[in-house]
Amino acid sequence: MRTNARTRDPERKSRIMAAAADLVARKGFHAVSIAEIGAAAGITGSGIYRHFESKSAVLVALFDRVIDELLRDEQEILNTTDDLGQALDLLIAGQVEFVVADRELAQVYYNEINNLPEEDSRRLRRKQRLYLEEWVHLVNESRVDLTDAEARTVVHAVIGAIQSPLFHNTGLPEDRLRALLTDAARAVLGLDR
Repeated sequence: MRTNARTRDPERKSRIMAAAADLVARKGFHAVSIAEIGAAAGITGSGIYRHFESKSAVLVALFDRVIDELLRDEQEILNTTDDLGQALDLLIAGQVEFVVADRELAQVYYNEINNLPEEDSRRLRRKQRLYLEEWVHLVNESRVDLTDAEARTVVHAVIGAIQSPLFHNTGLPEDRLRALLTDAARAVLGLDR
């Protein structure tokens, strides 16, 4: 006797997160329903609960993935690059790519992290601080003229400069935007060309 075994779609969870990112970027967290996310992902809204316990859990998983990828890429850079300038250039390139290629996701992260449960928000911010600490460490090593507080300020200014297009439509082609953001970040860091 043959049974109709149900097969799981391994991409479903990713589709749910992508749909949530798109909808939340356009409408805001509170204006999007589970049913809308499900419809955009090609499943019923209730089907989301097989993968996530709530709408905020979808965002938590999405944000965890983002910061974990940034941390993993940062660690790879630090493990494979001894040159301070090159390490900073690679970190800049990674942050620029996140903002340009994943603009929607970066917008959602920036705008919606405060809509998460407090514990998740705190945990994600700790991960974010770990990511920034490596930038600060590299800036401290490459810019000995700066105090630790000044290096931290410079790092936050760099990230702010890179993330500035999240708040307006530049109308620029992506390659040109990448080049301008990279140049701006290098200038803020005080790196030679």
